[in-house]
Amino acid sequence: MNGGGENLFKAISSDTRLSILESLSEGEKHISGLAREIGISVPVAAKHVKVLEKAELIERKKFGNTHMIGIKLNNVYSFLDRFAENRKLEVEEGTTLLEALKSVAAVEVRKMGDRIKVVSTDGEEGFYVYEVDGKFSDKTVDEYEFYEDSIVEWKKLIPVTKKRLFVNIRR
Repeated sequence: MNGGGENLFKAISSDTRLSILESLSEGEKHISGLAREIGISVPVAAKHVKVLEKAELIERKKFGNTHMIGIKLNNVYSFLDRFAENRKLEVEEGTTLLEALKSVAAVEVRKMGDRIKVVSTDGEEGFYVYEVDGKFSDKTVDEYEFYEDSIVEWKKLIPVTKKRLFVNIRR
């Protein structure tokens, strides 16, 4: 993401631009439809779109004379990731991820079938997944052991709906 902090903060400092991002989260839109939906003129929408483009939060696709505007979700996620808590710790070789995690956070686990699942970190209940050096593991937190320096990303899955389907049954 090359938008730079100044461009990003400018982009999200406007309720109108946040409304544009919210609208685009439903899918790509033509700028006139976008303006109509949020109740502003097309020239005003175009100015806000330029700010969002400069911050690389949205992109414009051209089809002849038609311009469609879409959100760049990966850049939105990358922006939010900048605010993740970073912790450094030293562990003995063979330490499990669960042991390492417990040394920096209050962790509640629950046995589900034959697997241990983390159900709460620092009092925040939810569904958690992890990546080690950018890769998901098929091992549970009590099975994964460290034998080399690693970067762990501990992620609470929050209810961000990427696609919403309204399914109607024909009768």
